Amino acid sequence: METRMIGNKIAAARKKINISQAQLAQRLFISAQAVGKWERGESSPDITTINRLAEILGVDLNYFSESFPSEGPTAAPAEPLAKQPVELPSGKQEKKLTWDMSRGNWVDADFSGLKNLHEKFSASNMQRCKFAGSDMSGLLLKGNNVDSCDFSGSNISSSHFQHSHLVNNLFHDCSLEDAEFTGSHIKGCNFSGADLTGMTLRSSSFQKNTITNAVLNRTSFNATDISDVVFDGTMEDCYFENCTFTRVTFQNLTLTNTFFKNKSLKGIRFIDCQADRMTYEFLKNGKADLTGISLLTA
Repeated sequence: METRMIGNKIAAARKKINISQAQLAQRLFISAQAVGKWERGESSPDITTINRLAEILGVDLNYFSESFPSEGPTAAPAEPLAKQPVELPSGKQEKKLTWDMSRGNWVDADFSGLKNLHEKFSASNMQRCKFAGSDMSGLLLKGNNVDSCDFSGSNISSSHFQHSHLVNNLFHDCSLEDAEFTGSHIKGCNFSGADLTGMTLRSSSFQKNTITNAVLNRTSFNATDISDVVFDGTMEDCYFENCTFTRVTFQNLTLTNTFFKNKSLKGIRFIDCQADRMTYEFLKNGKADLTGISLLTA
């Protein structure tokens, strides 16, 4: 793509929605000088930024191609900050700020202790950010790239991760109670000591993650690729359906009322484990190697 042509199209779309270079830069979390260089044809945004530009300017990605007509935006730009009215006892209304931190490029940012973030946090690139001790409960996190971030001690309960890429993140001692992961790739993350009660993984991959001393209660894995993971501690009322297992180890683990419905459980091994009768029969029916697991005594 030709640099000058892209710059002209950025300028035309920006002017059509009536925002300044500085306002566009603020929404992209870059400098106004960088936007100016694009529009003068001195440099071009990378492909990740092009995607965010399309959303902000309300254009299709094809708009930036040479063959596409230079028409203006078809949709209103997304606002990073909205004001919601709050009814006061006196009958007056106060404008309350609610944050939408979507479409950001967050690198080496420190959000430790973040509170009252009740809106969306989607389509963002987050690298080496700190969210330690933050309240991120009830969020929608959709289409994010989250790499090497620290969520230690955070409350992420009831949040929804959709089609996100999570790699090498620290979730030590987090609350992920009733959190949902759908269509996401989770690899190399540390969930040690985390509360995974009621957490659901659906149509996802769960690879090379550490979950030592995590609470596994009503935790559900559905149509998920699980590989190179060691489960330990206690597993109660958990659910595995249509999952694939590759080099998965259950070690020093007590399994009770845990459901396995899979075509093959041959990728699982057990070391010093115990299970109740129902769980044992599920494993046996799935042709799991039951060496290393014994029945709990009544």
